[in-house]
Amino acid sequence: MKIFVSGSLAYDRIMDFPGRFSDHIMPDKLHMINISFAVNGIVERPGGTAGNIAYALRLLGEDPTIVAAIGRDYHPYFDWLDDKGLDRSAVHIVDEEATACAHIITDMADNQITAFNPGAMKRPSPLPIDNSHPGDSIAIIGPGNLEDMINYSQQFRDLDIRYIFDPGQSLPLWESGPLANAIRGSHILVSNDYELALIKEKTGLTDDALLRLTGAVITTKGEE
Repeated sequence: MKIFVSGSLAYDRIMDFPGRFSDHIMPDKLHMINISFAVNGIVERPGGTAGNIAYALRLLGEDPTIVAAIGRDYHPYFDWLDDKGLDRSAVHIVDEEATACAHIITDMADNQITAFNPGAMKRPSPLPIDNSHPGDSIAIIGPGNLEDMINYSQQFRDLDIRYIFDPGQSLPLWESGPLANAIRGSHILVSNDYELALIKEKTGLTDDALLRLTGAVITTKGEE
């Protein structure tokens, strides 16, 4: 089966803060924050939604095709993809931009502060579906370029290719109509409980109404 995984490719730069953010942020000064955290070190890892999902599928023995944009500093990421045996033939290189990058600081309570530069993710990517057929193809639309997410959902519907829709971190960018339309016809809608509440708020849809648009709703609930 052909599996298309779309979303973002990014470098994750992860830092651990040996304390708690709450001990250093004064609630009455939130309008004028100027604070610095000394971290234990920094680790850079290949990440992004498309990269992480494709890697997990590879661990399960699948052979997904990644559909996403990457920047001019793609060489280390491509080396990692090659090492893991992941198909990068549909990855679009954007020479004018750097690869998307997330700078993540995590404290002792697992709270996170993240700064994200979308970089090459600002550019749309072509979808290589010329030789794909409904019976032997499935797609996962993860958080990434908003134009891609809208267009891919329409293209997969037109071709009768089942797709899993996971808007995730992209939800603040969506308007009601396009979001409901992307859900309409999806095989599965995936979100966590907060994201599901945001989806219902943005679209005005109830649980029952969502289930009339998609085949199933899967909601993760963190520690619960």
